[in-house]
Amino acid sequence: MTRLSKIVEFVVSEASKVLVARENHVKLLVFSVIAEGHVLIEGVPGIAKTLTAKVVAKLLNLKFSRVQCTIDTLPSDIIGTKVFNQKIGDFEVKLGPIYTNILLVDEINRASPRTQSALLEAMQEKQVTIDGETIPLPRPFVVLATQNPIELEGTFPLPEAQLDRFYIKLTMGLLDKESLIALLKRGLKSIEKEFENLKPVADINDIVVAAEEIEKVYVDSSLYEYVARIVEYSHKHEAVRLGVTPRGALMLLQLAKEFALAEGRTYVIPDDIKAAAIPTLSHRILLKPEFIAEGYTGERVVLEVLSKVEVPKP
Repeated sequence: MTRLSKIVEFVVSEASKVLVARENHVKLLVFSVIAEGHVLIEGVPGIAKTLTAKVVAKLLNLKFSRVQCTIDTLPSDIIGTKVFNQKIGDFEVKLGPIYTNILLVDEINRASPRTQSALLEAMQEKQVTIDGETIPLPRPFVVLATQNPIELEGTFPLPEAQLDRFYIKLTMGLLDKESLIALLKRGLKSIEKEFENLKPVADINDIVVAAEEIEKVYVDSSLYEYVARIVEYSHKHEAVRLGVTPRGALMLLQLAKEFALAEGRTYVIPDDIKAAAIPTLSHRILLKPEFIAEGYTGERVVLEVLSKVEVPKP
């Protein structure tokens, strides 16, 4: 087994003591933390978005912070500011909640564009600048940003530049009947108790080793060609205004490598790329307005692209 596969297996197993039917979401969040990639989580309130993030942070022994965005949330509320210290007679930096390993930005689309843009430097450069002073953030640093797809009044859609900085997009839906019954049988008190009893199953050193494994995964030349054709076809699709960016292609291959490692392989196969396609590409597809009106989504386009592009043969 690879180090990454061990971490994923242990975290998913322990997380199931608290969470119901969220194994795939937990797996993808662990992938994102190891790759230091940011995650956009979309789902209605009350489906355990915050709890899932807290469970992953606790099991990986990482520092966790949460910011609840509102229209009057200021950049300084997230990144921090300088305050005057009377004892020393000078200004000193007071760091905001962004100084953490996993930052949950709840309802990011409720924050103003100014506040959203304050996250860009942190997400891309892993640092913040406060009154001209640049401060590196702890590593790993991952932003988990949530969006409510239902309540859109008073929100600010994320700009394309910021959407492209998210490693993956997770869509968390409602539980099916059987899963809901299992949740009801556990009850709130039991879930809270199990969360408190969780113990870390990995640490930062394990994450660093797992991240190094990703770079060593072998990719055949035919699979580079396969990824390139997927990207190329995404631009040609009739519903698409702007297809997958080069960053999106890199993210696709990165996640495919993690899927391979999770299966105990040190080489990528086409199924890894297919599995990684929707999480990494669906939010990077910009659709034409007339196709949005017809009910097209980024996920639907990705599935159609995968069906059209020929899969490499071994």
